[in-house]
Amino acid sequence: MVRPQADQGVGTPASFVAKSFSLEAVGGGEVLHISALGLYRAFINGQRVGNDLLTPGWTAYDARLSYQSYPVSHLLRAGENRIEIWLADGWLRSQMMWGGSPIFNTWGDRIAAIAELRAAPGSETTLLVTDESWESGELPVRKSGIYFGEVFDARIVPKVAAGTEALPFDTAILVPHETTPPRELAPLPVVRSWTDADGRTVYDFGQNAGGNVAITVTGAAGAKVSVEHGEVLDKDGQFYNGNYRTAAARIEYILSGNGKEHYRPYFTFQGYRYVRVTIEGDARLTDIVSVPISSVTEVKASFTSANPLVDRLFLNTLWSQRANFIEVPTDCPQRDERLGWTGDAQVFAGTACYLADAQSFFRKWVRDLVVDQREDGAVPHVCPDPTRLNPKDYPGFFGSTGWGDAIWMVPWQMYLHYGDTAILAETLPAMVKWVDFVWSISDGPIVSPPRAWGARGFSFGDWLQPGGPSAKPLPTIGDDAAATLYLYIAATHVAEIARISGDVATAERLTGMAAQVKEAFGREFITPSGRLAYDDQTSYALAFLHDLIPEDKREAAKGYFRNAIKRTDGRIGTGFIGTPALLPALVKIGEVGLAAEMFLQEEVPGWLYQVKMGATTIWERWDAIQPDGTIYNPQMNSYNHYAYGAVCQWLLEAVAGFRPDANDPGFANVVFEPVIVPELSPVKAHHDSPKGRIAAEWTADGEAVRYAFTVPEAGKGCLVLNAAYRDAMLDGRPVSGTVDGIAPGAHVLTFNYSAPVRHKKDGPSINARTP
Repeated sequence: MVRPQADQGVGTPASFVAKSFSLEAVGGGEVLHISALGLYRAFINGQRVGNDLLTPGWTAYDARLSYQSYPVSHLLRAGENRIEIWLADGWLRSQMMWGGSPIFNTWGDRIAAIAELRAAPGSETTLLVTDESWESGELPVRKSGIYFGEVFDARIVPKVAAGTEALPFDTAILVPHETTPPRELAPLPVVRSWTDADGRTVYDFGQNAGGNVAITVTGAAGAKVSVEHGEVLDKDGQFYNGNYRTAAARIEYILSGNGKEHYRPYFTFQGYRYVRVTIEGDARLTDIVSVPISSVTEVKASFTSANPLVDRLFLNTLWSQRANFIEVPTDCPQRDERLGWTGDAQVFAGTACYLADAQSFFRKWVRDLVVDQREDGAVPHVCPDPTRLNPKDYPGFFGSTGWGDAIWMVPWQMYLHYGDTAILAETLPAMVKWVDFVWSISDGPIVSPPRAWGARGFSFGDWLQPGGPSAKPLPTIGDDAAATLYLYIAATHVAEIARISGDVATAERLTGMAAQVKEAFGREFITPSGRLAYDDQTSYALAFLHDLIPEDKREAAKGYFRNAIKRTDGRIGTGFIGTPALLPALVKIGEVGLAAEMFLQEEVPGWLYQVKMGATTIWERWDAIQPDGTIYNPQMNSYNHYAYGAVCQWLLEAVAGFRPDANDPGFANVVFEPVIVPELSPVKAHHDSPKGRIAAEWTADGEAVRYAFTVPEAGKGCLVLNAAYRDAMLDGRPVSGTVDGIAPGAHVLTFNYSAPVRHKKDGPSINARTP
């Protein structure tokens, strides 16, 4: 690992290391293995190596550093060759975290590169290695940072100015890159532009995305083009990025004056839909496009219906996943955060596995999560965790129920979607440590998290749950109920994972623990009348979904659940952990009509409200923009946060009606169980699973429903019929109940169905469209 002696530290000009070398001949199989501390981009004989972005990626750098391997014979020649490796701060040492306590030099204060050129894959013949004979110098990249952006001075030609220094480095932490590095997606053209009162041009690309703009300019040497990024316009239609907080999120390009000049940033990315361009000096912008980037580049699912707002919601979720699946599953791609929040990832993991092939992406991230787990089993709020090596300003940044549960939930979803038993076995010890940690917070089955940030076992609870009008706030779930619920959910699932992994003793112990928690939950949080202690939507949704309500109290609890929804006028009263459970729980208790009303209502808080307000990605907050266009408090307001997009899992598994079978995972057996929402007819969806394409579509004509579905070629199907579906015929044969062993291929189910009566309220119906 060699450090460029030209480097002056974080926030200073980027540097390169380089070496000239000679080859007698090019064999045709040469491969370059390469990694770096910081970010790198490599060139051989002036041509770029590979097309990956932001390499070597983002991991828990002190324990795991990825390296990439590239075939490079097409770049080499017999005789003299030259390799240059450009280096920049990246996640290693540019700003991490936010506000008044940013962290710099998080995983180290020195950028460096390590590389070797081999004659062929697996060959022991080494043609070139990094060592202290390499040279170094400064780059045209004058400053770069993940949050900052990039300044590029095209007048500067890289030249050797110093040598290199070998750093102490343990090569045992090097791992082959475990997933697809970020790549460019199809560029987005400008859909409209205008000039503001100060002469700056604002460009709208029509889609919020994570990536970079690419510009083409002409003009005189020294002229400058500055680009600022923003997600939304303010109430008056003006460019706005106050929600970026301390992230400058800008690029500056200084012209060389050599004809037509093309530029896109090398070592950063931004989250944006709009850019504001300022030109200083003699320069003219001749072209600008938005270039989205992502680690998940192939779309694996679709959903369409009769409601264009619903279809756009699905697309918004896809775009939010793309923008936030850049190396790690981040919360947002724009402000001074962009962190791998564990709570967001665990609620979205199932949806993520439908929309993209996320198996290797999550495997890599979960391995970092295990590294970042604390000795007592606490799981960090974010991963990779900048606070683990820098705890001073963020003490106790770990241990929240609902967030740390990513340690088991993400592998569990990988098991369901890909049949990945290896990741279960690999992470089971970490899962068990987490469950035992949660139990230890209060030394028993009822978990009572402390309120203070940084205290052991602090919980975010049902994060960003809407509170309703200030005159009479809506009830919200208490941290103790939320934490106890999640302890039960975790103990139950990790017990099952232990069984699958062959650890019978652990399975039995955690099953016993879950039984204790369930009994204690009923005693502590369920009244004799069947009302839950906090009487809120999240409590009922999670308790019903995970069978925590005793049979003799279920009917009464259903009534209380309905009342909790009535108190919100049929609007959502859940936050990050309650929202994914809300609609599945209502369907489970037979309230399909109420689930449909809540989903389809278009006022705030609601999924379709943000679509009506022009969203092209999922918002962090239900009320991120008020109905009059007012921007919510910019101190925590992202317009590209995928968590609430987890509802798309319900659209596919319930409305389209297909899901994996936990007893035969990886879609080896596909369960088909459609939930009919007549307002959405016709519905059509698909998912390209590991076993092949799954497809489903249905139409409702009065009481007659036609459901066509496709079992993948390498799997089998199981049809589950609701008792309310009458006169059911599968491929022309009468059926009822559950039909197993359905062969691969296309099938048609027909039945009659009476749509549930909608719940009435004063004024317009809950799902009425706003004119």
